[in-house]
Amino acid sequence: MEDLQYLAGVSTLTLSKDQCIACGECQRVCPHQVLMLIDGKAEIVDHDSCIECGACVNNCPVAALSVTPGVG
Repeated sequence: MEDLQYLAGVSTLTLSKDQCIACGECQRVCPHQVLMLIDGKAEIVDHDSCIECGACVNNCPVAALSVTPGVG
């Protein structure tokens, strides 16, 4: 889905790598592959493809992610 992009630079998705426990849930549930596990931590790899659905936030067991749905 790399060719499906929204408004550049407006997504509110944030990640606290310090809190990440590398469970992989965010990567598993993201419908646009915005997140990946890299070197034992989640990484936002395609910020502009985030549709702010909240799937990653709702499935993160340690609240390492946040998003304000509908802003971007």
